[in-house]
Amino acid sequence: MTTRHKAVGMVLAGGKGSRLHPLTWKRTKPAVPFGSKYRIIDFALNNMINSGIFGMYVLTQFKAQSLTEHIQRNWRFGGILSDYFITLAPAQMYLYEELGAEWYRGTADAIYQNLHLIDNADADLVAIFSGDHIYKMDIAHMIEEHLEKGADVTVAAYPTPVADATRFGVLQVDDAFRITEFQEKPADPKPMPGDPSMALASMGNYVFSRDALFEMLSADAADDASDHDFGKDVLPTALAQGRRLFAYDFARNPIPGQAGPNTYWRDVGTLDSYHAANMDLVAVDPEFDLYNDAWPLRTSAQYSAPAKFVHDADDRRGSAVDSLVAGGVIVSGGTVRRSVLSRRARVNSYATVERSVLFDDVTIGRNCTIRNAIIDKDVEVPAGTEIGVDAEADRARGFTVTANGVTAVPKSYRF
Repeated sequence: MTTRHKAVGMVLAGGKGSRLHPLTWKRTKPAVPFGSKYRIIDFALNNMINSGIFGMYVLTQFKAQSLTEHIQRNWRFGGILSDYFITLAPAQMYLYEELGAEWYRGTADAIYQNLHLIDNADADLVAIFSGDHIYKMDIAHMIEEHLEKGADVTVAAYPTPVADATRFGVLQVDDAFRITEFQEKPADPKPMPGDPSMALASMGNYVFSRDALFEMLSADAADDASDHDFGKDVLPTALAQGRRLFAYDFARNPIPGQAGPNTYWRDVGTLDSYHAANMDLVAVDPEFDLYNDAWPLRTSAQYSAPAKFVHDADDRRGSAVDSLVAGGVIVSGGTVRRSVLSRRARVNSYATVERSVLFDDVTIGRNCTIRNAIIDKDVEVPAGTEIGVDAEADRARGFTVTANGVTAVPKSYRF
């Protein structure tokens, strides 16, 4: 007789995203728009649903209003099946009211404060995943390996060139992929079995057996010296205690409708990496495919008008090349190249937008030049303005200019 298992999802979505400022000036990192119509958190939620995990809690903390509204308005199941739900779990002093502690103290503490929710879900497996990375993952395949190996914890690991692995927490494993050691940003990372050129970097995504999770987190909560973080505290302690910890090779994760290894995982934690990830999407053959019907990517179902391109004179032609364009966009006699335009953005006559990301309701005036820019919502750029052309002029306006020359304009900026 086959034993049936039930998994509940816990999505960590409380990050400040300080390095993404000004995009995180008024919103948490998982709520930042991405790819013309999505929010960053949408990819974690889609991974859960496409993997058959229909009950999940989204743990929020900093500047959560935008994220809360997005989840409540756009991620709903019907009310007939009690196991189908997406529920917000804000930091709410559930356990520490007498200590005056309001926030989650770390990733492990965020789960510890919500262990009662796992009890409510009556699950024997817990998938704890970050809500602020861009990737696709069939979590069901990871769960299968977790069960086959009788693991207490399975850690998703991203094969990374050894030379680059110094920036990550690196897992050492034996030939069966059982974890033998954690290295935090090692100077000389050890390679993964069978491939001396690659090392296994932890993705911060975990599958836990329920009882093991409860035992580990209860012990960690009682340790005053702990920072209550999974990678820094809970998992190294569990390893030292001889628990069964295994790594899961992300590159072997099978995505329906996708050929070849699963290698795309991006932590869009800086303006440069965020801009680069958006530019990945406009390639002729993008590594991260938004158009795979076998792995649908759901998001807000706003009812925008169709995109429109108008004027067709030699010096005034509305066009967008190698670009993503959302509903309601109007390119009125302007030129858009290698850019990502969100809902209801407008590019007026004789304007040029290149390698840029425009959020909802951005208007680019006539004769503007916009290059290598990220322009947040509700910004109206006056006629003749240049952004991304002169870094000092951009800084003088109060814009953020990165080392790679990406200029970020904050939400609702007024010229």
